[in-house]
Amino acid sequence: MQFGRYYEEFEVGAVYKHWPGKTVTEYDDHLFCLLTMNHHPLHMDAHYAEETTDFKRNVVVGNYVYSLLLGMSVPDVSGKAIANLEIESLRHTKPTFHGDTIYGETEVLDKTPSKSKDDRGIVYVETRGYKQDGTVVCTFRRKVMVPKFSYGEARGGEQPGRPVPQA
Repeated sequence: MQFGRYYEEFEVGAVYKHWPGKTVTEYDDHLFCLLTMNHHPLHMDAHYAEETTDFKRNVVVGNYVYSLLLGMSVPDVSGKAIANLEIESLRHTKPTFHGDTIYGETEVLDKTPSKSKDDRGIVYVETRGYKQDGTVVCTFRRKVMVPKFSYGEARGGEQPGRPVPQA
């Protein structure tokens, strides 16, 4: 199974549909909030959310949704990355709630060869996340430095560093 892509494999306009989706549980949301020390009651306190917000329920913390989508995109986009260079924009367009299932897809917007090293290039992508009903909840654009085939060949091929089983 391929994990990431080399620079030559990216085509401007290509869309990679990430699979599988992820159903967000209350546990996932609360654990992420606690790990990142985001204790806002909008995410943690059901009574507060019911009594004081327009949604009348907890909203999943946006950085968790972003992190899910970023992770979903790794096998298709950045699995071979040399570096994630920039998150250009990040928009949360609609709320996500406990029980929603998040799906993602990434479109290649542009690609440029590196000016300083001929064994790599920069890929510019937009990732969109949407719920089970198709509602887009998060969109972000980023630039990723990825290797060319020559970089991979010089460092051990498709699975560099993988040990050989010894009998």
